[in-house]
Amino acid sequence: MKRLGLLFALCGVVALIERPAAMIQEQVKIETGLLSGVAGTTQPSVRVFKGIPFAAPPLGDLRWKAPQPAAKWDGVRKADAFGAPCAAGAPFGGRGGGGGGARGAAPGAAAPAAPAAPPREPARAEDCLYANVWTSANSANDKRPVMVWIYGGGFTGGSGGLTWYDGEALASKGPVVVTFNYRLGSLGFFAHPELAKEAGRSASGNYGMMDAVAMLQWVKRNIAAFGGDPNKVTIAGESAGAMMVGALVGSPQAKGLFVRAIAQSGGYMGLQMGRMRQASAAEGDGVKAMEALKVSSIAELRAKPLNELAIQGQSGLVVDGYMIPEDLSLTFQAGKQNMVDVLTGSNADEANFGICPGAGLAGRGAATPMTAATLRTNAERRFGTEAADAFLKMYGVNGDADAPKAAHVACGDEVNWNMRQWAAGHAAKGKKAYVYYFSHVQNVNGQPSPQGATHTAELSFMFNNPKGQANQTWTDGDLKLADQMSSYWANFIMTGNPNGNGLPQWPEYKSLTGSKVMVFGDTPQAEPANPSAKLQFYTAAYQRMLRSGTN
Repeated sequence: MKRLGLLFALCGVVALIERPAAMIQEQVKIETGLLSGVAGTTQPSVRVFKGIPFAAPPLGDLRWKAPQPAAKWDGVRKADAFGAPCAAGAPFGGRGGGGGGARGAAPGAAAPAAPAAPPREPARAEDCLYANVWTSANSANDKRPVMVWIYGGGFTGGSGGLTWYDGEALASKGPVVVTFNYRLGSLGFFAHPELAKEAGRSASGNYGMMDAVAMLQWVKRNIAAFGGDPNKVTIAGESAGAMMVGALVGSPQAKGLFVRAIAQSGGYMGLQMGRMRQASAAEGDGVKAMEALKVSSIAELRAKPLNELAIQGQSGLVVDGYMIPEDLSLTFQAGKQNMVDVLTGSNADEANFGICPGAGLAGRGAATPMTAATLRTNAERRFGTEAADAFLKMYGVNGDADAPKAAHVACGDEVNWNMRQWAAGHAAKGKKAYVYYFSHVQNVNGQPSPQGATHTAELSFMFNNPKGQANQTWTDGDLKLADQMSSYWANFIMTGNPNGNGLPQWPEYKSLTGSKVMVFGDTPQAEPANPSAKLQFYTAAYQRMLRSGTN
């Protein structure tokens, strides 16, 4: 009862007891028919609609095609269960956050003693284009701002139905929350010249991104039925989901579908600086994949059952000339992206998730221990010989003993720079921008996580979801921080400004070296000092990369 009382006592949050008990009707009518939702499990003001088809199943001839309209149905469709997560073709579970199960738990953590609960979602399948809606609106006339969440998982794992992304607590604070599934792995990103010819375009790929655009178009047409405002949509995502957010901000195909964007630990060029893969290279790999499978046409490949589509190396965004017309770094450099307000950020120990090769804590994740020579070679390859000297000096590398920690810190610093430079670019064009840095270390199995504030660690807090991951053991301090963070996120979705009564002031971000960010440690507070030297180093390296045209 003590923790429950704390949730109601916190200031700066729209108190749950002030919310009317009424909620939107159990049945709503959308373009494809009537839906019957269910009441929330912990928030009496929230109605939940699960497993809504937003596009036709991408099966048979629709495999590797743009999503098609969902079929209409007669009667009332029960929306009380999540749809199947998307299969990836090849074995899934890549890096990038939310790959499935309890990713992010401490290494070697003991399995829970209690029997496993029934699965939250069905098994992965190719028929997977389903959406979920959480709403605390009282009627279809409420016009609540909307958040559309895009999950991470390295474009090979994750789903919109994971416990991590349960939208009930966030929706109770005002916004309508939407999650959905998009195609993954070779089913979502396979590229081949025959597919380009079939679509009448210069290149192929990015079917998973097309699913995201179809989802946003569905929201535009249908979200009013759930009390949402189709003209006040925020897209949000983490890791691979944040990369998708960046691609949507840069895509002409997504123009007008959203007004704000939230990107957590990922951006339009990935987590670290880098050039995008061209579709020509992906299509070349697609030709080789078909040869390896001993098939001679796309029609023959479409006829193969799912368990025979072991196509490797076909997952992720490519420059296809349509969804992504050019390398997104060039789009953003020229200011040609969709100019929207942004909230971006990263975590202190990003490297501990294995996102930067060889940069795990104490070198964990590397095939061999990180040495000063290896670190220098990597820096020379990425930044140039002269800059490599400055890099090693900046991170205090005088010998092999210094290298693992330097690689670890540098990984997080570069992701941090990436998120800040994106926000600075939008601020320079007159848009509102806010940046965070998450450094809080939560408890896992009753002990501080040895992974620290790793990649994905902020997710349970911004969703205000203590049950987001297995083995989490939250303190009263964790509950307070999650309530504050979710209030900031809800405020940004609702108004474009994360600040609210009783919350520590989050400064607006204006420039890369002249602005501070909001640090979410044990308590939220503005950054004491801007790390300008590191930010300037990565900015200079990025400009050299753009001029050279290489990573």
